[in-house]
Amino acid sequence: MTSHRIKPSDLPRHPGVSGWVAMLPPRKPTPALKAAITADIAVIGAGFAGLSAARRLAQIDPGLRIAVLEAGVVGDGPAGRNSGFIIDLPHEVSSEDYGGTALQKSRDHITLQRRAVDFAVELAQEKGWPREVLDMCGRYNVAMSPEGDHHILDYARQLDQLGEDYRLLDRAGIADVTGSQAFSSAIFMPGTAMVQPAAYIRGLADALTGKVTLYEQSPAMSFEPKGNGWRVETPGGSVETGRIVLANNGYAERFGFFRGRLLHVYTYASMTEPFSPNRLGGLRDWAATPSSPMGTTLRRVSGSDGDRLLVRSRYTCNPSMTVGEGTLRRAGHVHDGKFAHRFPRLSDVKMQYRWGGAMAVTLNSVPAWGEVEKGVFAACGCNGLGASNATASGLAAAEEMMGIPTDLTRIYRDFPAPKKLPPQPFLTIGAKATLAIRERRAGIE
Repeated sequence: MTSHRIKPSDLPRHPGVSGWVAMLPPRKPTPALKAAITADIAVIGAGFAGLSAARRLAQIDPGLRIAVLEAGVVGDGPAGRNSGFIIDLPHEVSSEDYGGTALQKSRDHITLQRRAVDFAVELAQEKGWPREVLDMCGRYNVAMSPEGDHHILDYARQLDQLGEDYRLLDRAGIADVTGSQAFSSAIFMPGTAMVQPAAYIRGLADALTGKVTLYEQSPAMSFEPKGNGWRVETPGGSVETGRIVLANNGYAERFGFFRGRLLHVYTYASMTEPFSPNRLGGLRDWAATPSSPMGTTLRRVSGSDGDRLLVRSRYTCNPSMTVGEGTLRRAGHVHDGKFAHRFPRLSDVKMQYRWGGAMAVTLNSVPAWGEVEKGVFAACGCNGLGASNATASGLAAAEEMMGIPTDLTRIYRDFPAPKKLPPQPFLTIGAKATLAIRERRAGIE
């Protein structure tokens, strides 16, 4: 076992102001860690992965003493910057042959993602959360071009082979949903759970029971061997523990894990100011992913002060895990154009919030998961589907740590290791070129 340390300059920094957080009352964080404590398990990171792991561990053994360390305030990080899709079906629409191995691979991904949906729904029912926090409204996959229409039909054929439920919509049908004439076709999938991500992740944190203690504003700065376990240091205290769940996604690399195997990518979103619901037809709450994976994600969210629209698109490679104001401003300019094209009748509605969120992507699109050192279990590398994949990764890490074999642990064990990325500067040059090409290919979508 070796020591793992980060520098203060490596602590997370989040660009812009998340509309999801801004719409909620300010959170009163739990006290920071200010003492030397002991715990059976320390969880580093209180996002989808870390909090899901902590809840699952407490379910398995309510007597476990679990310390959850969060660098900032719960909800302010990437989890509260998510678009809120906890999807149950493969996200990417493609035209690859769905036979044999590919079909089983998709079924495994569905099993994985449905564990995340079931986990979230069970929590919402237990706590009696309103649909403003979690809504089983499903999602639409929308097209704006003949190529997009082709992808929609191809995806429907794939779902037929998988035996999954869906509904196709023509131009008039999706206009009745969105109030926009911009879309040429769509496919509806009923099994997606939509969450207000900042409210959901706060609620998950506040729902932790048993001997689980959350310490906010308590970043793990180092962990090193101590006896048969580990000693985790924070700026104000320490935790001596037998086991660690490393649930800080791309920041795992800062501690020395998965070096050269995690690509740090940011995606961006803008959210409008409230507008009167009667200004736009269609449903008041809906969520749509694009037919092209690099296209534009949309959500309409109703509220007591009016409705809002969220626009998410643009991806940048940021090895330093920092984003400048200029990058955020340029992404916002793209969002304004996407919004104007899709909702011309709302031309006077301004964007109120703009933000970016970090992702960790692997070259072969597999999680950075498993026991990486004795007693250290990683639940990282969400590959862009943070709400679904990070939740499932945390659940699987908890079950693996506790020696409980499930379909989820089987699926995660079968994933190959993340592939090594090309060296710098070729990595950044190639990643930026690939993102630009894929965004151009997405075109109007």
